[in-house]
Amino acid sequence: MIKSVKVLLYFLSLLVLLTNCDDKDEYYARPETLEPPIYQQLEAKGNFKSFLALVDKADYKNILSAAGYWTLFAPNDEAFTKYFAANGIAGVDAVSKETAIKIVTYALVYNAFMTDRLDDYQDNIGWVPDQAFKRRTAYYKGIYTGPAKVGNQVLQNQNIISGNRSGGYVFADNNNKYIPYFMQIFFANQRLAGTDYTFFYPGVNWNQNFHVANAKVVTPNIIAENGVIHEVDNVILPLENIEEYIASKPEYSVFRELFEKYMVYYQQSPEATERNRILTGSTDPVYAKIYDGQLEFALNDEGFEVRGASRLNNEGQSNTYTIYAPKNDVVTNYINRVILQHYNSLDEAPVEIIRDFLNAHMFTTAVWPSKFAQAPLKTSEEARINPNSNVVDARILSNGFFYGTNKVQEANVFHTVYGKAYLDPKYSMMIRALAGYKESLTTPNVRYTLFLISDAALTAAGFSWDTRFNYWVYTPPTGGTVVNGPQAQVRLQRIIDQHIVTAADNRNTVFNDLSGEGILQTFSEEYIRFNNKKVFAAGNVDKGEQVSLTGPVQTSNGVVYYVDRILNFSELKPSQHLAANPNFSHFYNYLRNSPLMYDAATLDVKGTTVGTPYTYLIPTNAAIQQAVKDGILPGTTAGVPNFNPATPEQRDQVARFLQYHIIAKEQVPFENQAEEPRGYETIFQNVSGNIGILGVSYSNGQMVITDANNRKATVVKANSNVLSNRAIIHQIDNYLLYREN
Repeated sequence: MIKSVKVLLYFLSLLVLLTNCDDKDEYYARPETLEPPIYQQLEAKGNFKSFLALVDKADYKNILSAAGYWTLFAPNDEAFTKYFAANGIAGVDAVSKETAIKIVTYALVYNAFMTDRLDDYQDNIGWVPDQAFKRRTAYYKGIYTGPAKVGNQVLQNQNIISGNRSGGYVFADNNNKYIPYFMQIFFANQRLAGTDYTFFYPGVNWNQNFHVANAKVVTPNIIAENGVIHEVDNVILPLENIEEYIASKPEYSVFRELFEKYMVYYQQSPEATERNRILTGSTDPVYAKIYDGQLEFALNDEGFEVRGASRLNNEGQSNTYTIYAPKNDVVTNYINRVILQHYNSLDEAPVEIIRDFLNAHMFTTAVWPSKFAQAPLKTSEEARINPNSNVVDARILSNGFFYGTNKVQEANVFHTVYGKAYLDPKYSMMIRALAGYKESLTTPNVRYTLFLISDAALTAAGFSWDTRFNYWVYTPPTGGTVVNGPQAQVRLQRIIDQHIVTAADNRNTVFNDLSGEGILQTFSEEYIRFNNKKVFAAGNVDKGEQVSLTGPVQTSNGVVYYVDRILNFSELKPSQHLAANPNFSHFYNYLRNSPLMYDAATLDVKGTTVGTPYTYLIPTNAAIQQAVKDGILPGTTAGVPNFNPATPEQRDQVARFLQYHIIAKEQVPFENQAEEPRGYETIFQNVSGNIGILGVSYSNGQMVITDANNRKATVVKANSNVLSNRAIIHQIDNYLLYREN
């Protein structure tokens, strides 16, 4: 099959030109076998009189009679008879020149496409079969008159030109409108049904072959010298784009006003102003109407691109925008019920909230009626729009699919754990700190327990945001060195992480009840504890404080608790927590007197790394004494420890003992739930370089440690889960015995 009429015309011409061309005139003569140009071909057919009259009126006769490369969707005379009757028009003479230009140029597509190519997408790297359902036409709106907001003033009757990019305007792009068409081969490839067409055009029977907008193609592939004609049975005027259609429908005015008031600005275009001066003589400025660059797309962009990606040539052939526009009553109700819970008006709310509400209704892809459930996930499952019960108006527009709805898209950003802080101005500082977590915290199928810190609590903890330099500042509440920028950011980030508890890290549990006692792994893999509706982190323990809670408040992906102060990390070293607990005294005394294991200047445990998690397993003092009796640690045969041994061998003996009681790189909590046994590395290495391993198991409400000699030690629950600086400390009722080799 011939894939391009251009190829056909080229070789027909070449064959004639190179055969029997004895002189120059004959060589350059028009081949007799070449089909007439589009205009003459339509004349010869005899049933396009009305369309040709409009071609004449639009001054397009010469263009369609000359060399070129066009596809024309030409309405026949029967189509015009229906058009005139439906619109109360007496005939061709009653059609204005402006309307004639619209009809003719919107029917005219750049490049010539027969039906075997029309459904193929012209990618930058070649043809992509069966992926196209739109083509760029010769029609574009150009400059129009309307209001423009300049500074704090709204100027009426200004020269406006549509922005043709999200967040910008490109002068070289005329923003030509696209015309949609629907072919069976495309529908089959996309797994679409005839109902995907009739949903938009309920009065038109899907012929399972070839439609252009609401018209059927009567005769395809009429070849002309300068292109291809496809005869259609309806007159197709330029389709409105999303911006134009919403503006024409008062039932969506509340939704539209959110764009117009908060998401649009006007920027004078010197290039467009100069071109308009040349064409009209007017020196009045031309303003580009530009939509916020963080919207999914610009409502007046006739092309197509995915936000954040480079626009590809012809990408509008294979994809289009989709918007769900809720009616006035449901938008108003949702704004009052959800968005304005803590604000008196939208003017008080951060503009990001309005943008997120709008973006929840905008998709940078064609969402066909049968594919609603497969649209990119922007809402929780409960808020999915149902095409049968929630769509009250469906249109294919020049730049997208439009669905008028009786329901809003309940955006994740408002209904997840994130939304409880996002919609409350008292938590603006935490929202700023959570900027990097927004996507994760608004994912419906990832569940959380989130502790929210108010601005007042963060301020009391010493944090502030410097608007001059756009960075965090930390001022120690009890005095000390003020830090800002990255140092303050790192400190705050660690605190914020301790307020995020993912269900996946906690046996898939969302903590709806904190009335008992337990331990939670936070986002940073540090741990916090709760006890009788109080919660605390290591730093809170250091200060002898507990954090009071309000909640839980249920959301679509977890629960939220409001805290009265921050869950703070500890500034102390694990060695200091060991020193402070008399139950750990024997272990600590061996540690602090061991030059191989303890740095007295920094208080660090040698063999550990600052910032790395560890678990300390501290034998009871009685167990330490037994280790002395057994000759594992230096001391008397009666079990009296020698905390300061003199010989290198004894010092090495102490170091190996201490190392084997420290689990490396992980914090292992005491949990009451059963779990499969697991091995953990310690910081101990034997003389052969092998790392010492410990086994940890949970059963019958106990945490049991198994050493290399298969000896058991049970964690003493009453003195376990002691929170330290990136560490957990447990007391055990037996000492652990390593292997020498």
